[in-house]
Amino acid sequence: MVSLHFVLRLAVLVLAIGGVSGFAAAIAAEQKESPCNDDAMIVFDASGSMAGNVGQGIATTIPRIDEARHALAEVLPSATKFRRVGLITYGPGPYQQCNVHLDLKPTANAGAIIMQTVNALTPGGRTPLASAVEQAAEVLDYRNKPGVIVVVTDGEETCGGAPCDLGKKLHAAAKQLTIHVIGYRVKDFSWTGEQSILDVRCLAEQNGGLYIAAESKEDLVEALRKTLDCPMMTQRASPPPSHAYLEIVRLASQGALRRPNH
Repeated sequence: MVSLHFVLRLAVLVLAIGGVSGFAAAIAAEQKESPCNDDAMIVFDASGSMAGNVGQGIATTIPRIDEARHALAEVLPSATKFRRVGLITYGPGPYQQCNVHLDLKPTANAGAIIMQTVNALTPGGRTPLASAVEQAAEVLDYRNKPGVIVVVTDGEETCGGAPCDLGKKLHAAAKQLTIHVIGYRVKDFSWTGEQSILDVRCLAEQNGGLYIAAESKEDLVEALRKTLDCPMMTQRASPPPSHAYLEIVRLASQGALRRPNH
């Protein structure tokens, strides 16, 4: 069976003749420092709407915030192995109040600390989403350092902020800031109608992030893995291998390539 070392040597030779650019780009991406090491802030929605039942009906008894908690508990042990993670929460407190609280700055192995805080939250208040994201960016020192913000929310901005405008402002000043927004069960539903969900989607798009709609705990887990954990980051950072490289690997796997005799 042909060795991997030989295949790679042959790939380099072939691509030196034609197709160098695609292979070189892939190699450069592999050598680039992994974004998994960038500090991250979770912005967690604990507004009054998160106390609502998952199914929006009297036959269901699972609060939305419980599903979000369970999803975080599943993903954090893996995600916090690769990066320092912090937490900002908004919402807890009296009805109609716009609270934002910095619970934890980016910290190594922070999974247990974050879950202790999230599990103790009692949903209440409104949704100062833009203010929470802006504070998270400041904590990350976004003007001078790369960072990632992952927002978990079930609703729209309700405290007068403008998420899309904020997204443009952060992008203009940031060294390398990525903002992802996970919208939990917001499809065809609005708690207040004060801001379009498109405004929150714009916040993510302006900063190279994803807006992901989640309808179940399983969707939440998948979305958190894509935005906070390492596999998705590696996939985004690495362009696909060139056609010539893939052809060489295919031939090698089929035994079409043989090590030359010496």
